Amino acid sequence: MSLPRETDVVVVGAGTSGCALAARLAEAGRTVLLLEAGPGELLPESADATTMRAAVPGSPAAVEVPVELAAGVGRSVVRGRGVGGSSAVNGCYFIRATPADCDGWAMPEWSWEAVLPSFRRLESDRDLGDSPLHGGDGPVPVVRPRLGYEPAEAFAAAAAALGVPAEPDKNGGGPAGCGPMPANAVDGRRISAATAYLRGQPRLTVRGGVVVRQVLVEKGRAVGVRTDDGDVRAAEVVLSAGAVGSPELLLRSGIGPADALRALGLAVVADVPGVGEGLSDHPMVTVPWRPLPGFPAPPGPALEQVLHAAPDGAPGGVEVLPWFRSFGVLLPPWGAAPVDDGVLDLGVSLLRPDSRGRLWLRSADPADAPRIAYGYLGSAADRAGMRAGVRLATELLRTAPLAGLGGPAADLPAGDGLSSAVLADDAALDAWIGRHLGTAVHLSGSARMGPDTDPGAVVDGRLRVRGVDGLRVADTSVLPRVPSRGTAATAVMVGERAAELCGGGG
Repeated sequence: MSLPRETDVVVVGAGTSGCALAARLAEAGRTVLLLEAGPGELLPESADATTMRAAVPGSPAAVEVPVELAAGVGRSVVRGRGVGGSSAVNGCYFIRATPADCDGWAMPEWSWEAVLPSFRRLESDRDLGDSPLHGGDGPVPVVRPRLGYEPAEAFAAAAAALGVPAEPDKNGGGPAGCGPMPANAVDGRRISAATAYLRGQPRLTVRGGVVVRQVLVEKGRAVGVRTDDGDVRAAEVVLSAGAVGSPELLLRSGIGPADALRALGLAVVADVPGVGEGLSDHPMVTVPWRPLPGFPAPPGPALEQVLHAAPDGAPGGVEVLPWFRSFGVLLPPWGAAPVDDGVLDLGVSLLRPDSRGRLWLRSADPADAPRIAYGYLGSAADRAGMRAGVRLATELLRTAPLAGLGGPAADLPAGDGLSSAVLADDAALDAWIGRHLGTAVHLSGSARMGPDTDPGAVVDGRLRVRGVDGLRVADTSVLPRVPSRGTAATAVMVGERAAELCGGGG
């Protein structure tokens, strides 16, 4: 099917933010073309909220991105690709950024007071309904697990035994604690941003399998995009290609640090030094344990409880996620049957890391993936925070409620288990964390917003790119720092808020 050659707005990327943005602009009366490099239809595997089997290498709905998490620590990170983006393949965790996160971005248009209406508008909270804090009729259903699943209740009891307060409403903006996980899943079915928002709006055209190579800029104004299928002209261009795709596309369009672009032989359209600089994400490790025989599988998503706390050594806070299905079941190799190895994990993430990274082009060849260095654990504070989180996770496993369900996985390969000697020694624990270091895949800040006085800001509070009229960015790349929670709900909010800010084309 051929591409329309003209439109009011072209949105590049039908991910978590892009779906919400495009649908809301179309509802507001603008003609919108939504372009997606990945599949234009959801995979059947994306519907199953009890697994993440579409989020693995080889899946048409995922893409592998080579990264350097820390000095000498290379990994391949899998990100969502296709309509719905990562919301079509993730664990259905749907927790908002906190009021402190939003106010900490120090942008009036993105304060908690300013974005709360967008958070409310996007959701239909099946438990708390329409209220000053929650929405009752939005496109994304939000559901918390039902009581009665013994391991989840044991985890909550373990947290309470360590003095962690209960937090029954993880989206309420109150004090952090342990509580049920809000999920964008109903009756075992994942409701991605594509499922929620792309409903055949007459002014919205969605095309999958379309690779955008460049933003077209004439006389300082974006006038469309160049794709492998030809050029599309538009009155406005919005990049929602994610925290990797959006900054990469800016750079390949000549929008970024001028000297670096010239060194690659790229023509400079706008000197915007902050493109690709200052990105942030949550460093993560998993603490393994082995449940006793007869351990029951969760009735819905693998996550039912979420713990947020600030143990000694981690003043910025950590998150502990009890995965109640093994990763062999959650993430089997593409096309293979799941295999339960009998090992479960507590995921531990550092919520307010000091570390910052950067993204830059290796070459002018668009087939050459950008380089991404996270710079994880570069500060003593971050290393101390990760140690505190791992020690908290092992303390949880030793409490009576969880010890009654299982214990340390003693038969793991050498170096994978956590002995008391390793836990007691900072250097040994740092080494263990380094060997097992991963990322929560919450990349943010690679094209961040900021005031006119901020030389590193890429977009302003209305998400307009510096130095190029008619061009905006709307995804988690604009957030000045990663929220202290997972990014799925916030990414949808960004799409909603962006539609509100650019609905009139200003």
